Amino acid sequence: MTLFETTLAHWRTRIIALGGVMALMAGPCLALPPLWIVRDADSELVLFGSVHVLPSDLEWQPPALGAALGKADDVWFELPIDPGTQSRVAQLALEKGLLPKGVSLSHKLSAVARERLGRVAVRAGLRPEQLEPFRPWLAEASLSVADFQRQGARATAGVEQVIAADLGPDIERRAFETPDQQIDFMANVSEAEQIASLEEALRRMDEEPDTYEALLASWMAADLLALERQALLPIKAQTPRLYETLIRERNLRWVEAIKQRMAGRGQTVMVVGVGHLLGKDGVPERLRRLGYRVEGP
Repeated sequence: MTLFETTLAHWRTRIIALGGVMALMAGPCLALPPLWIVRDADSELVLFGSVHVLPSDLEWQPPALGAALGKADDVWFELPIDPGTQSRVAQLALEKGLLPKGVSLSHKLSAVARERLGRVAVRAGLRPEQLEPFRPWLAEASLSVADFQRQGARATAGVEQVIAADLGPDIERRAFETPDQQIDFMANVSEAEQIASLEEALRRMDEEPDTYEALLASWMAADLLALERQALLPIKAQTPRLYETLIRERNLRWVEAIKQRMAGRGQTVMVVGVGHLLGKDGVPERLRRLGYRVEGP
C-alpha cells in the first residue's frame, strides 16, 4: 500500500487515537479486545471494536468473534475492503488534500509546531518538504501512518483486512460508508480545527512517542475507560467539531442502519473502529437506551 492508500486507515485509527503490548503478548493471561452482542427476538449482532493498523504478529482475535464469523449471514465494515476502495481513497486524497499552489503547510503552523514538524517527519522516515503541499488533515494522516509503520504497525495486518481475507464466498459484505463520504468528513472540517488537530498530533508524536503502544495495550485488555481517556476525551476537548463529525454524527447514522438490520432476522457481524463503541455516545450504549439487549463490557 502507498502512503495515500493508507491515509484512510490512519484517520479511522485517529478516532481511537493514538510498552505494554509486548508484556501482554508474553504474559500468562489471555488478553482480548472488547466485543458486544446485541439481540432481539430473531436477530443477533456481534459488534467488534477494531484497530485499523496492527503489528503483524499480534494475536488479537477473540474466539467469540471467530464463532460469530463462522455463522454470519452478513459482515459490515466502515468501508468496502477491496482494491477499488483503496484506489479511490488515494485519488481523493490527492484531489482534496493539497494546498493551493504557492501555499505551504509550515506557514500555517505556530513556530513550535514548525520545529516539531521537522523532528517528527525525520524520525518517521519522511522529508519535511514532502509535507509542505499538504493540507493539515493530510499532513497529519501521512505523518501518523509513517510513525505507525516505524513502530511496526501495518494496514495490511489491521482487523478489517485480516477478517475480510478470511470471509467465505457466501457471506454478504456490506459497508456503512463510501470512500467519498469518509474523505469528506476530514476534508470538510474547518482549517482551524485541522491545524489544531495536527499541532496536537505533532506534540504527541514529539513528546509521547509510545502513545500507540499504550493504546494498543488498552485495546488488548478491553480497558474501555482507558481507551476513552486516551482516544476520545482529547479529541472532544481540543477539537469538538471534529469529534461531532467523526464520532457522534456517524454513530447516530450507524445506529439507524443497525435498527433496520435488526428489524430483519439472522446473524450479523459489524466491525468498526473501537472509538465508535465507547462511552455514552458509543453505539452499544445508544442501542441499550433504545431497548436492545446488549451483552458486553
